[in-house]
Amino acid sequence: MKINKAIYYLFGASVLFTGISCNDFLDTEPITEQGIPIINPLKTAADAENRMNTIYSAFGNEYWQLDYPMNGDAQTDISYAGADNIQNFQQDEYRIIATNSNVERDWKYLYGFINDCNMILNYVDEINDPALTAARKTEMKSEAAIMRALYYFHGVQLWGDIPLVTKAVIGVNAGNFDEVYSQVYPARKTTQEAYDMIIADLEGALANAPAGSEKYRANKNLAYGLLAKANATKPNPDWAKVKQYASNISGVNLLPVYDQLFDGLHEANAESIFEANGNAGSVWAWGSSMFLGTDWKKFNIPSNDLVKTFTDAGDTQRLNSSIKFSPVAWSDNYWPSNNYPFMYKMRKMDGTQNFYIMRYADILLLQAEASVRTADYAGAAGYINQVRTRVGLAPVAITSETDGITKVLAERKQELAFEGQRWFDLKRTGTAIATLSQQKDGNGNILPYAANINQNRLLWPIPQGQRDNNQNLTQNPGY
Repeated sequence: MKINKAIYYLFGASVLFTGISCNDFLDTEPITEQGIPIINPLKTAADAENRMNTIYSAFGNEYWQLDYPMNGDAQTDISYAGADNIQNFQQDEYRIIATNSNVERDWKYLYGFINDCNMILNYVDEINDPALTAARKTEMKSEAAIMRALYYFHGVQLWGDIPLVTKAVIGVNAGNFDEVYSQVYPARKTTQEAYDMIIADLEGALANAPAGSEKYRANKNLAYGLLAKANATKPNPDWAKVKQYASNISGVNLLPVYDQLFDGLHEANAESIFEANGNAGSVWAWGSSMFLGTDWKKFNIPSNDLVKTFTDAGDTQRLNSSIKFSPVAWSDNYWPSNNYPFMYKMRKMDGTQNFYIMRYADILLLQAEASVRTADYAGAAGYINQVRTRVGLAPVAITSETDGITKVLAERKQELAFEGQRWFDLKRTGTAIATLSQQKDGNGNILPYAANINQNRLLWPIPQGQRDNNQNLTQNPGY
């Protein structure tokens, strides 16, 4: 096949040596008709281990340190955007536009992370180094598949239909041009196709994934937890699978004291399923200073509604562990300067804070949701009450599906505040518009921007910069 130079603007020679995202392929010079030779970028055991380190060092990235908490909470009744960034205000107020730089940034980050996972999945088997055993290769591929599934799970929830890139392109010639083109200029696949791939990645990874005791690695328990979440979130939820996979998680239990989860003294604890290791040299947890401190107005300012929710429920333990009040040098329409709130789950300011990607309380409450959806109301109440008992709250009973989902969401709101879950919880349960359109300020008045929320705003726009570079990308409705 002869390669058409007129469209051959894919990537430069640097791709041979580094794992870069699909977006970077688009900003390079044309290559020759002979193409770039396809040479495995992973040649030794050390190369493979370095690539695995790259996958885990992503937790020190801006996506995880700032954007993920913003995406999950600032778009909800948990918190206001805070600070002074107009891109964040667009998120907070449901008026994102397709040129929003946060949206573009997160697209690039997620597909960059996915590319790193693809490097292992595509090329580790070709390494001929006796120091890299067959068992370690299969383990690496399992970890990479779990992480790729995690990132696609984030992407499909943010954008709906998304491209499914499975190849880390390192070279091109006449023989692979069609495949390379489809990976560099991908079209969007349906949400159902995305979930099918996520579930296939996770199920395929289970046999060789690290044990659940490996809290800092993509382990079996994380795979089971993500399988439960994916089956609960996909277009036609499979609640039997949610129950099955959640019940397969083993070796974890609730810590006796809620505050121990965040005090920095109980890292890799019994409740942790998977967490980012802030004490690792590759992960500097600088994000704490984005949310806590009186030197400037921080991001994710706790909402009046959240404080009222904690207070009305008598939930003192979780309030004190989640929110810290301090006098500050500014005031706004939400809080006075003499008693201003900050999110408090990220407390260590020296860059060593661990943070959870998944913990057991989240799974218990997902099991409660699955039980509600299958009319096991007593079982659902049992899961919720395990979480409530820890913080000294009275048990609840559930009388119907509507009552059960309301109570599950209330418990998740208080238990998981500032852990990036609320936006996705509301969307999954079909309650986002009803809940977010009624957000109120400290005086009980509905916030003016609450009226902006609608069905279209439950998905982000495909970044305009990506569409400018890739004519195969369509736009979401309403943008």
